[in-house]
Amino acid sequence: MSQSINQSRRNLFSRRKSNVTRPPWSKVDEQFTDNCTRCNKCITACETNIIKQGDGGFPEIDFSLGECTFCQLCVDACPEPVFDLTQPLPWSITASIKDSCLTYQGVWCQSCKDACDPRAISFVMAVGQVPKPVIDTDACTGCGACVSPCPADAIQICNSG
Repeated sequence: MSQSINQSRRNLFSRRKSNVTRPPWSKVDEQFTDNCTRCNKCITACETNIIKQGDGGFPEIDFSLGECTFCQLCVDACPEPVFDLTQPLPWSITASIKDSCLTYQGVWCQSCKDACDPRAISFVMAVGQVPKPVIDTDACTGCGACVSPCPADAIQICNSG
């Protein structure tokens, strides 16, 4: 009995890993939220307006609003130590296709491919079927350009690491 109470207390005070996407080059979530003052300078600086105020007032990315161009304006605007430009990649996220993709219902659609500048999305032809999307996760930058044009809300950007 007391073991389950102790476990509950530990869970109460332990930090949970956030499932939100922070701006590119953000430090790990705990370091980000510990140092971010929620001044909104990164939100104001974002050239594509995809950074919004999320839970607790912390900035997060909303790819339904557009894509990240990796312009670094959010990094430049921030006076706090929440970004790390020495990281080899701006973030470790990639696109994935959900079951709601129109091609799985036999509808010809390639809006995600058309929006993908790095050409990470291709379509595989099959006899008697509409082409199905395939994402090259090595080529995907996680920019989110494919998210908002999708008419079926079938693309999600998630952690690849």
